[in-house]
Amino acid sequence: MYNRKQHVIKMAHQLFIEKGFQATSIQDILDYSGISKGTFYNYFSSKNELLIGIYKSIYKKLENNRNELLVGQDPANIEIFIKQLELQMITNRKNKLIAIFEEVMASNDTDLKQFIQRSRLNSLRWLYGRFIDLFGEDKKPYLLDCAIMFQGMLQYNVQYNRMAYKTGEKISPVVRYSVSRLVKMVQEVSESGDQLLEPELLEEWLPSCSKNNHRFKNQLLLLSGSFRKAISKNLPTEAEQEKYIELLEFIQDELLHSNNPRKFLVECALSTMNRHSFWKKDLNLLEELAENYFRQLDEIEKSPNL
Repeated sequence: MYNRKQHVIKMAHQLFIEKGFQATSIQDILDYSGISKGTFYNYFSSKNELLIGIYKSIYKKLENNRNELLVGQDPANIEIFIKQLELQMITNRKNKLIAIFEEVMASNDTDLKQFIQRSRLNSLRWLYGRFIDLFGEDKKPYLLDCAIMFQGMLQYNVQYNRMAYKTGEKISPVVRYSVSRLVKMVQEVSESGDQLLEPELLEEWLPSCSKNNHRFKNQLLLLSGSFRKAISKNLPTEAEQEKYIELLEFIQDELLHSNNPRKFLVECALSTMNRHSFWKKDLNLLEELAENYFRQLDEIEKSPNL
C-alpha cells in the first residue's frame, strides 16, 4: 500500500511538471499511474490533497537529509548550514516546486494558497532556528528580520544567476556568496539595534506546541534517519522494511503535521515497533519524545489562558 501510494505521488508529480497543476485532471492521473478511481480516493480525497502529499513526501526526505548533515557536527558550523541550503536549493530545482507553487498562488484556490503560505512560514521558522544556532541567543531579537531579508536575497540571487548562466544556475557559489553577505548583515543589524519585526510573531503565525519547537523537530527527524538506516540494515525482506517505514512515517506525520494528533494510534505504532530489539535505544528516545509531546498538548488544553 505504501509503495502504491508513493507511485501515485510520483506519477502525478511528473504530470504536474509536464502539463501544469490546473491542466492535469484526476483522470489524467489515473491513466498515467494505472490505478482505478477507487484506489485514488482510497489515498487522496482530492487533487489538492495529492499536491499536498507530493510536497510532504519531498520535504520529509529533505528534512531527514538536512538533519543527517548535523549528526555529530557543531550546529554553529556555517559550512554545514551552507550544505543544507545547497541541498534545499537542489531539491527545489529538481522537483520544480517553485513553478508548481507559483501556478497555485496565481489561482483562486484558498485552501492550497493557505497551505503554501504555511509551508513558506515553516521554511522561515527553520531558517530562523538555524540562525540562532549560527549567531547565538544574544542576536535573537534581530534574527527574524535577517531570515526574511536572507530569503529574498537568496531567491533573487538564484533567479538572476539562472538568467546569466543559461545552461543552468550554479547553486554552490550563489549560496556561498549569499551566506557571506548574511554574516555581515547580521553583524550590522545587531550592532545598530534596529528591529523591524519581533521574533514572537512566528508564534502568532504558527501557533506552537512541541512540533514547532526547533530542538524537538530536529530530534525527531534525526531519530527518523537512524530508524531508516536500522530498517535497511536489519530487516531482511522488502515487505518488512515497507511495514516499518510506513509506521515510522505515520508517527512522524502525527507528531509534526497533524492538527489533531491521535495519541492512541501513535502508542499502537510504537508498540508494534517494539517487537525488534536492535533499535531499542532509539525507540526509547522516540517514546520519550512522543510522551513529552502529548503531555505538553494536555497542558495547553488545560491552560486557563486558552
